[in-house]
Amino acid sequence: MKSLIVYSSQTENTKKLADTIYDTLEGEKDIFTVDEAPSSEGYDLIAVGFWLKAGKPDPKTSEYLAKVGKGARLFLFATHGAKAGSDHVKNAINHARGLTNDADIAGVFTCQGEVNPKVLEKVKQKPEPPVWLIDADQAVGHPNDDDLSALKQSISQL
Repeated sequence: MKSLIVYSSQTENTKKLADTIYDTLEGEKDIFTVDEAPSSEGYDLIAVGFWLKAGKPDPKTSEYLAKVGKGARLFLFATHGAKAGSDHVKNAINHARGLTNDADIAGVFTCQGEVNPKVLEKVKQKPEPPVWLIDADQAVGHPNDDDLSALKQSISQL
């Protein structure tokens, strides 16, 4: 199996997940940042990882997802400050799914990721803070070993 891992990461959280996927997958594999990512054509599995901005995949990843070939086998992974399983995260994943060209979603993995303290200070000053802010303290130290272990389990089931 030939796999492509593409990720966008501001704070290294999503990169940790991408590296774990790369280390876990067997067979031929390539890993790229979203800025350097090639076309998804010719790959049996494409794993695309992102962070959330305004409740959606970051802009560069959004552009990449829209270019993934129709019917491609896709694994989505993301890090976020919001609580796992929250509506915020569910809506972001649904948005990511909608950006693809009818890709075959082979799986999804999300976990909290520690938010950059500078970003936290900035969003705390907003008149209407984002919904995920109340969960941000719980994201400290994530992704952790338990998160990475759960990701390995998800990848091994593909």
